Amino acid sequence: MKVYFALVVLFLSFHFNAFSQSLAEKIGKSFAVFEADRNLKYGIASLTVMNARTGEIIYSKYENLGMAPASTLKAVTLATAYHVLGKDFRYRTDLLYSGVINNGILEGDIIIKGSGDPSLGSDHYRETRADVILKRWTDAIKAAGIKKVVGRIIADDSMFNGQMAPEGWIWTDMGQYYGAGVSALNWRENKMGVIFSAKGRVGNPVSLVKTVSISSDVEIVNEVKIGSAGSGDQVYAYSAPYSKKIILRGTYGSDLNKEVEISLPDGAYEAASSLKLALIKQGIVVDDKVTTAFLLQSEGKDLPANTKLLDRYLSPNLDQLAYWFLKESINLYGEALLKTSAFHEGIATKTSDAAAWEKKFWANQLGIDEGALKIMDGSGLSPENRVSTLSMVKVLNEAKKQSWFASYYENIPLVNNMKMKSGTIDGVLGYVGYHTSKGGTPLIFAFLVNNHEGRASSMRQKMFKVLDSLK
Repeated sequence: MKVYFALVVLFLSFHFNAFSQSLAEKIGKSFAVFEADRNLKYGIASLTVMNARTGEIIYSKYENLGMAPASTLKAVTLATAYHVLGKDFRYRTDLLYSGVINNGILEGDIIIKGSGDPSLGSDHYRETRADVILKRWTDAIKAAGIKKVVGRIIADDSMFNGQMAPEGWIWTDMGQYYGAGVSALNWRENKMGVIFSAKGRVGNPVSLVKTVSISSDVEIVNEVKIGSAGSGDQVYAYSAPYSKKIILRGTYGSDLNKEVEISLPDGAYEAASSLKLALIKQGIVVDDKVTTAFLLQSEGKDLPANTKLLDRYLSPNLDQLAYWFLKESINLYGEALLKTSAFHEGIATKTSDAAAWEKKFWANQLGIDEGALKIMDGSGLSPENRVSTLSMVKVLNEAKKQSWFASYYENIPLVNNMKMKSGTIDGVLGYVGYHTSKGGTPLIFAFLVNNHEGRASSMRQKMFKVLDSLK
């Protein structure tokens, strides 16, 4: 019986090794064809494929080379957040008041205290929508008997020290909706909309019809011109955290009819402004101005002490937030999750400090050299990010061993009939994820391409042909 068992084990081992060798050969041939593509003449590609059952590296090429990951870095950020916060983690936003209420008059301030929730006011979930949140807050204020506020509406964004864009983000990104800075009090994903009317000849100014989802006093300077039919949305917004002026430049196609989204310079201020406007609509007078903890600090003033709770709002669970984070690749969520994870471990609130902590976290967890994860942000938007495909595969393999993996895996998008997170910035394409081969072998892979030429859509299809070799 022992001899029979040993023979079975030997046979299975031989069969597995033969399969691994044939799969490696198949992948290698496909990758060689890909590397010879003329649009990679000045670029480079790295691919690592691991057997998730054994931890064996089936195929690798330039696996230790630092590569720009683009949004594939979100898969690492989310794994970190699941590890530290847990899949059931929920952000908390408190509505408070200071002072006393006398005969319906609040002699004090209303405070919205944030903890980093990136979904507050977002349209991606029914319960997070701005109108739902504002009704909840105005109802709580009315239930407390408040009919007039003598003081201020304060957005407490102190936990992350105000709204900041990560170090390394570039000027042309920060004004766009996907380049919004992160705060402890985010609102409507810190973005707003602008609607144009392109009537007239190509090259003439485009009329700015209206702004959408904004209550605060941001000045918009419109320098956009009418573009030719079919040229699409080539509008670029230029602003930065706490800017009071947003400059719009570029072109807007003459046949276009769409809302253009841009970033908000101060989401916390917008949240307080929205609440003040909602209260006024309910007949509740607010005598004083809107402000934020960051602005008070810059004026040498303190937040009110001895506050009382009006309402405590809890965000959707992390495993629910993860869906839109990966599916829509919302950069704000990545920055919030990175900072929140680090904050819960006692790390300062600068993105650079949080990124340095995350590198050490995976070094301690898996022995990954910090140089293999040169992380600058949580979303992958920084062009200075550099990671190796081997380190990314190791992180995804570690995730597979955790109790929360089913939730993590479920939230990874299905692309090319494979569960994988994509990443795209100028000259960069990438895919990281999981797939089970026809032979039943569970695979983990990371495939990054840097400095390619030609259209991204064409390069993407060529990458899919390589990834098809894993099937």
